[in-house]
Amino acid sequence: MVITRMWRGWTRSGEADRYEQHYRSEVMVTLGQVSGFRGARLLRRTLGEETEFVSLTFFDDLDAIRSFAGSDYETAVVAEEARKVLIRFDERVCHYETAFAA
Repeated sequence: MVITRMWRGWTRSGEADRYEQHYRSEVMVTLGQVSGFRGARLLRRTLGEETEFVSLTFFDDLDAIRSFAGSDYETAVVAEEARKVLIRFDERVCHYETAFAA
């Protein structure tokens, strides 16, 4: 079974590329070191002056997530660099068991 971790954050549209680059270079490097990490998707949509990001990360189990996020694994892990460009973000994340994948 795969666990999907979902988180959302918003930037001003002019800062969106900066956040995406942070995700590609920093977040992915960090996650790549986690045993049980199985991949990620970063979704992006711009609505006027804001850009919303949805991060979907995939893990083998909750133990793998805890090794990344700590014992309170539903608390969002948001690096200082990301906080500089985000105007708001989910403080808590959601976790989903994969019911079906094609």
